[in-house]
Amino acid sequence: MAIAVMIQLHSLRGDVASEIGASTRLVSILLAAENAPVRNPSELADRLSGAGIRHLTIRTPEQSPISPKTHPLLDWLGYSNEVQDEQEIRIGNQTLYIAANPNSEIEERLGDTVRILITLLLFSGATLIVVWWSADRALRPVRALEDALHCLARGENQPALPRFALREFRRVADAIEYLADALAEARSAQRELAQQLISVQESERKALSRELHDEMGQTLTALNATAAHLSRNAEQLGPEAIVECANDIRRDIRTSGSQLRTLLKSLRPHGLDAGGLTQTLRDLIDSWQGRETGIEFELDLPSQFPEVDEPVALTIYRVVQEALTNVVRHSGASFCKVCAMQDREWVRVVICDDGKGLPKGGPKCRSGLLGISERLNMVGGKLELAANIGTGLCLAALLPLTTTKIEILLPKEVLA
Repeated sequence: MAIAVMIQLHSLRGDVASEIGASTRLVSILLAAENAPVRNPSELADRLSGAGIRHLTIRTPEQSPISPKTHPLLDWLGYSNEVQDEQEIRIGNQTLYIAANPNSEIEERLGDTVRILITLLLFSGATLIVVWWSADRALRPVRALEDALHCLARGENQPALPRFALREFRRVADAIEYLADALAEARSAQRELAQQLISVQESERKALSRELHDEMGQTLTALNATAAHLSRNAEQLGPEAIVECANDIRRDIRTSGSQLRTLLKSLRPHGLDAGGLTQTLRDLIDSWQGRETGIEFELDLPSQFPEVDEPVALTIYRVVQEALTNVVRHSGASFCKVCAMQDREWVRVVICDDGKGLPKGGPKCRSGLLGISERLNMVGGKLELAANIGTGLCLAALLPLTTTKIEILLPKEVLA
């Protein structure tokens, strides 16, 4: 803006000086012609024409009228530069015709217009450059934040972010760093869970192999021995011996069937498909109660357990199974209670004990709790822990009645 004002002032100063100079020269020439008449009219006209007089055309009676010059821009704008009326003046014994000539004024206005346009173009260009530079400088932190998000997408745990001067950018950067920490923790938990799954898979294979070898293998060996004895001595054995061998075979078959049912039940509980979750949980509690654990178990279930989908029922069973295993292995408790209730569209299963509770510093994401949490997440459920250090632990699993239920933020409740 200051440059535009300076250009206009400079143009105004030049225009004023040109006007004053032209007027002064005109007066001087007229006074000189009055005091010293020229010898012929054309000499006076030539002198006046060469004096640089603005806005006027001067001719003698012998000269033809002068047509004003035209400008292409004026023709394009539709401006008509018509010949102006002439005025006759006498200087001494000389006669001259003077008419207004707009050419100098037109050139002056066009010059001013061109200067203004050039100024505007320069100002606009400078403005665009400044705006581009300012926008580039202002958005540079956005590109840094974008690069950080791309780093997270590539799996990098902690993207390097500068300390931004603007508070809003600092808040976004802090959020990205928090997200990076959460993702790193989730990836670590995922790796630990994968290792746990592989370890559990191998442990189950070993246990299955041991059960088949130690239990069913011996039974099948006894069956094979009895059948071989019958085959070799069928002609010598009497009816009573044959009946005894048959009874041995039947006993071994019943034993093998019982072992097979126990093995299948450990692999996948029976009765969940038919809605027998209540009885399946009772059988689980009874199996723990029959072991030498030193823990008294109690089960509190509603008279009519709510109908749940099969994946939810299986998850409830596995959560209770894993929680009881943790109680026996780690809690040092003497009493454990399992209860279940319906909370609107959710099922709440709570396992409480009177053991050591959580260690100082809060719960650690061990394999047991991690496995329970992952199972609940798979069906849209949620895990909650409530405990006082040294006074036992309450584990609450909240599951939707159906697996199509969308996970929502559940209200915190006091677990008793």
